[in-house]
Amino acid sequence: MVRTGQFGQRSLALSLMTNSAPPARPWLTPLDGGLYALVLALWSTSWIAIHFQLGVVDPVVSVLWRFAIGAAVMWLWVLARGDRLRFPLTDHLRFMALAVCLFSTNFVLFYTAGLSIASGLMSVIFSLASVINLFLGFIVFRQKMEWRVLWGGVIGAAGVGLMFLPGIVNGDTGTRSLMGLLLCLTGTLFFCAGNLVATSIQRRGIGVHAANAYGMLYALPYLTGLCWWWDLPFRFDWSWIYVTSMMWTGLVATTVSFVAYITLLNRIGAARAAYVTVLSPVIALLISTWLEDYHWTLLAALGLLLVMAGNVLVLRGPRSKTSAE
Repeated sequence: MVRTGQFGQRSLALSLMTNSAPPARPWLTPLDGGLYALVLALWSTSWIAIHFQLGVVDPVVSVLWRFAIGAAVMWLWVLARGDRLRFPLTDHLRFMALAVCLFSTNFVLFYTAGLSIASGLMSVIFSLASVINLFLGFIVFRQKMEWRVLWGGVIGAAGVGLMFLPGIVNGDTGTRSLMGLLLCLTGTLFFCAGNLVATSIQRRGIGVHAANAYGMLYALPYLTGLCWWWDLPFRFDWSWIYVTSMMWTGLVATTVSFVAYITLLNRIGAARAAYVTVLSPVIALLISTWLEDYHWTLLAALGLLLVMAGNVLVLRGPRSKTSAE
């Protein structure tokens, strides 16, 4: 019941982390390694694809086109699978909440932030979702909060602060950098709120694919309404780079990575599979360095290390009594 796009499928990953125990298999098979590399590549490159969709078309309109494609593909998929598609009104209200949080608003905020900051930096901020998710789980579901989660959150937040500090103190770009940071943080909060909705849907035994299909479908009138309210032109950029990036995010990053990740999740468990969220920002930043001329500083490098360390601390479960012996 989760997303489809680089934010969507991850919602399922993070929601399952607290509900599924990792299998006993001590290593990755060649198939597991191939799936891991595929998901990592798709998630990492989806951020730069957002960069190539900005400029001619308004960010809200680009998100609308992206999920129009994603919804069409997802509905073909669930119809081919023969999934159950009839649900009571209360479940449809949950699908609508999923649409607002996971399949629209968070994307609009990240796309808008992409006008101010590099795509690689957006991926770093989004990686904090693993931390925020557990904090929200503690607040809403009263899940146990461990000290490693608290310290992981503090370390990760400090790392993000260091990465953005040079841009914020720069008089020329400071306001834009701060605005981009705030937009991404808000987008991540919407994603995590959507993850809570996804968890409630999962607990009702509703299939992931059907929930995604309805969520993306309901996102379309919501996004269309935003475009109408803000009087945005329904423009499409027919340049090869826009079309290619749109197909990449709407088709490949939405469907292929989703299927690959769910397969990996079932094979190696959520705890180990979730480490993709630690590695993908590193690759995304390397791509930003190459294609967006992202400039590294000592503070940025130190900040990235802190973000990764914070995520590892959060994702690493406590040692079991058996493993400690």
